[in-house]
Amino acid sequence: MSSDLSAIKTEYTQLRARLARAGWISQGYAQDRGPGAGGPCYQWTRKVKGRTVSVALSKEQYEALQQAIENWRELQEILRRMQALSRQVIFETLPNPPRRKRLGKKVLGLI
Repeated sequence: MSSDLSAIKTEYTQLRARLARAGWISQGYAQDRGPGAGGPCYQWTRKVKGRTVSVALSKEQYEALQQAIENWRELQEILRRMQALSRQVIFETLPNPPRRKRLGKKVLGLI
């Protein structure tokens, strides 16, 4: 287990470093609707209190928001992986209460 724990800690440290390097972030979707779409060419859409909100963008805003949205999605994946590693360490290294059957990876959210 100690080599597994060492590998998990190494991966976790690398993920934390990736979080620290993140640039601007944003939720939502940025779209290039094209010149014949009958409205703004560039648009940012997101949900606010369950309702869809759209904002017209300049080309520069569109490109920056596209990158920010991509960064947001990457951060979400990093956080999901960090959560799985955290649960793995917690459930494998700390005392468990008595159980009738062993906890599976699916129950722990490891797969």
